[in-house]
Amino acid sequence: MTAKEIRELSAEEIVTRLRTCREQLVQLHLRKQTGQVEKTHELRDLRKDIARLETVRKQKQSPAAAA
Repeated sequence: MTAKEIRELSAEEIVTRLRTCREQLVQLHLRKQTGQVEKTHELRDLRKDIARLETVRKQKQSPAAAA
């Protein structure tokens, strides 16, 4: 998911995506600990997606973005 795609989402959609990404990250961490994850790059990708979502969410909340 790119930042451009995230900026097009509404605030509620961003929060929903954040929640699902975080749940997926927890599940992947648990599966990694038991040795069931073959694609370890998915962990990094999810962390980056969460960071992008948080960044856009905070940008939309800041008063400078409204001006």
